Amino acid sequence: MTSEFAEITVVGGDKTGIVANVTSALFERGINIEDIDQAVREGTFRMTLHADISEMVCTRETLRESLDDIAADLGVDVTVRFPSEEVARGLALLVTKESHPLEYILERRDELDAEIRVIVGNHSKLEGIADAHDVPFYDIGTESGKPDEERLLELLEEYEVDCIGLARYMRILSPDVVFRYEGRIINVHPSLLPAFPGAEPYRQALDAGVRIAGVTGHYVTTDLDQGPIIAQRAFDVPPDADRADLKARGQPVEAEVLFESLRLHLNDDIAVHRGKVEFRGDPEQYQLGLTPEARDANPNAPVDDALDVEDADPVEPNTDD
Repeated sequence: MTSEFAEITVVGGDKTGIVANVTSALFERGINIEDIDQAVREGTFRMTLHADISEMVCTRETLRESLDDIAADLGVDVTVRFPSEEVARGLALLVTKESHPLEYILERRDELDAEIRVIVGNHSKLEGIADAHDVPFYDIGTESGKPDEERLLELLEEYEVDCIGLARYMRILSPDVVFRYEGRIINVHPSLLPAFPGAEPYRQALDAGVRIAGVTGHYVTTDLDQGPIIAQRAFDVPPDADRADLKARGQPVEAEVLFESLRLHLNDDIAVHRGKVEFRGDPEQYQLGLTPEARDANPNAPVDDALDVEDADPVEPNTDD
């Protein structure tokens, strides 16, 4: 029998009984839970279930209605997705004021296996770019740029968004948002993570005196800039470089890496397993790291191929006074 799957996400205030109620409801309907993951951050509970529904004894609509009833009783939100039902996936882009990744993605939108359905900003500066590409734009920020995340969630649901790209969105998403779209939010960070996470990574790189800098496309988790890494690019740092020089070198690369990371995800050519991205696509179709030219320029000798490092003699401790 061919397996069919559902992905069920539960998000709400942390309280007892959520796991028991949801899993019991699935068991009663002949649904086999194959994977379950739970977390609590800042008082927000999240549970994600992957379930085999091939022997389910109710309709998909009845399952949704039953879980909606449980959600109402518990005061949580329950989302049920059936991947086999999805035809065209919806992509949302979140922005602040930097235009380079947004413009790059919009210009290459036909290469993505998704529809860019909405652009959401915490400022209105980039609304003209969205209008020029005929994509709805919403400003959900206050004068200081603080976003209204309740409005954000409403828009993501209204436009049936499956994947979110953070196109230099300069705000940290709360667990309330991340938990609802975990594994489907992709960010670009201007450093070679795990080096220089957080604010002002280009300044951090200069302060550390690095000779090579870069950018990273990664999945967003509730731990800042620590999500599974998808793709990276590197560039040289001249000895006399300042922050403006690094931004000028890094911004075109940021746009490329975010686009490539989204393309990999939307093509289902990557999967996260135990906190690490596993690649399962055709390596000739993507650039995950260095260009072929850069790889060819790497030294290839001398190489100690006669001795496996793991088989080397252990280093004796230094007993000198």
